Amino acid sequence: MNDQTTAVECRGVRVPPSPFLTETRMKRIAEGRYEREEIAGALSVIGTSDRVLEMGAGLGIVGAVIALNARPEAVLSFEANPNLIPYIKVLHAENALGERIALRNAVLVTAPDAPASMPFYLRSSFLGSSLIDQDGRQTERVDVATAQFDDVRQTFRPTVLVIDIEGGELEFLRHADLSGIRAVVIEFHPNVYGIEGAKTCKDLLRKQGFRQEEAVSSRFVWTCTREIAPALEHTPPPSPHGGWSHSLRVVHGALVQAPAERGLAVPSGVMTAEGQDVCEAPLWRNRRRLNLPFARPGEPLEEIAGTWLWGGVLWRNFAHFITESPCRLWGLDHLKRAPDGILFIPRRDRPVEGLLGFQQAFFAALGIEVSIRIVHPAARVERLIVPGQGFGIGDISAGTPPFRAYMAAHFGKDVAAEGPEKLYISRSALGPSKGALLGEVQLEAHLRAQGYEIFHPENHDLRVQIARYKAARTVLASEGSALHLFAFVGQAHQTVGVIARRRSVATDHILAHLRHCTGAEPVLFNHLSRVWTHAASGRARLAIGEPDLPRLQQALVDTGFLAPGPVWDALDIGDVEAMLGDGYFADSRPPAA
Repeated sequence: MNDQTTAVECRGVRVPPSPFLTETRMKRIAEGRYEREEIAGALSVIGTSDRVLEMGAGLGIVGAVIALNARPEAVLSFEANPNLIPYIKVLHAENALGERIALRNAVLVTAPDAPASMPFYLRSSFLGSSLIDQDGRQTERVDVATAQFDDVRQTFRPTVLVIDIEGGELEFLRHADLSGIRAVVIEFHPNVYGIEGAKTCKDLLRKQGFRQEEAVSSRFVWTCTREIAPALEHTPPPSPHGGWSHSLRVVHGALVQAPAERGLAVPSGVMTAEGQDVCEAPLWRNRRRLNLPFARPGEPLEEIAGTWLWGGVLWRNFAHFITESPCRLWGLDHLKRAPDGILFIPRRDRPVEGLLGFQQAFFAALGIEVSIRIVHPAARVERLIVPGQGFGIGDISAGTPPFRAYMAAHFGKDVAAEGPEKLYISRSALGPSKGALLGEVQLEAHLRAQGYEIFHPENHDLRVQIARYKAARTVLASEGSALHLFAFVGQAHQTVGVIARRRSVATDHILAHLRHCTGAEPVLFNHLSRVWTHAASGRARLAIGEPDLPRLQQALVDTGFLAPGPVWDALDIGDVEAMLGDGYFADSRPPAA
């Protein structure tokens, strides 16, 4: 290469000198005739929220023109010719496209029995280089690594394919599953496989629902599109171990929709400007998606300018707020500059006027100073950054490493530890309507006698709660949402015990959160003799646990939470029934009439 940095320009893309640029080719590029149909088709269908997979990068010009002019979210280019790779990289660097476009020297294959590498035949003109050595001209054979299209489709999540692979498209389409692809720009090569082969390519595209866009297509360069339904079955629940829960997606012109109907799982969330479901945006609980695909909202829409972080669903219930509303805030640590704010949608089908006090305190404890905005009923957002769900209810209760790192670095950092070394986090003041532990008042008297402070978090502001949780060396708690808050500030040196008050998988989620966020191994004291449920609700989360107090005491002594002492009295059945009142039945009894 020489010192001249630009040999020719194409649609704003500066093309550096290379041995592949003949005078004729540079003239065609300058006049806009180089790959004119392919470029026109691509620019007609690609939008800012698309992810473009280019097969056959050639000189790199087409992919660069797409990246520079259509400004899709991402471009991934594959090129089999190893001699072109250095010059494509220089072109990308010259046009500052390194963050938008990636390049791989490999052949994408769809056949299930494809080899790990394939022969590629180099000719004096890069335009004639191909996987097929069909006409007897002098070539140089090189072996090029293969990559499975299905693997790339699952990890990169392309929405548009741009294909110019000198005859390889027929074999590619024979086995290709184009799920998630809404548009294809493809050049056919009948000189390789004949007119019948070109017809077969078109038929294979039609069978998967694609239709030619005649205005930007010719006989041998097709731009084709289709309407695709959201593929919910292809999106797994968030995982602490990898996948989309660790992703950070940028959506330009995002459409945000609040719930418009009642229910747990309702149409709401985020779609692209083109109407595609943004599958990283919904809230999941266990293995259930709660924000379902929705119809495009009607115009006019509230217009929100600038760059915003997607916060997801803003719960007004404390327990669900601290487990499901902060789950995407980890994205703040992965941005080059602070966003204009954080966008949420309300949990229910009605507008929300501002933040509740505990919500304000929670965001303040994280040091969040940007605006927090609640969208209702719908809005168009200039640029929305969508982090994956890094925390929540289910397997994701362990939290992703980025989420855990964010909370450890920020939550309550300016709050000094203050309080006793032994703390019991109580639910006794909440009453039975929110679930309870029978005999908790008696339990508290025993714990108080051994130096525990009985702490009712609902009676203290958030900063006091954080200070207490930081100061205690030994923490006991009746199982509940306060332990999630403790997990955000707890440390590995603390001894943590959880007293079960119900039989629920939610207890496992709390233990997973404690274990992975604090580094401490919590001790579960599951010594319930019976669990009582109210006939009117039947909800496990509102169940009332009846502990076997003598067994619980012995377990607390055995694990070092208590010193030995007189054996605690068991709960009397008459006292239990008096505490419960009417309408409750035990697990072993039929519901009351």
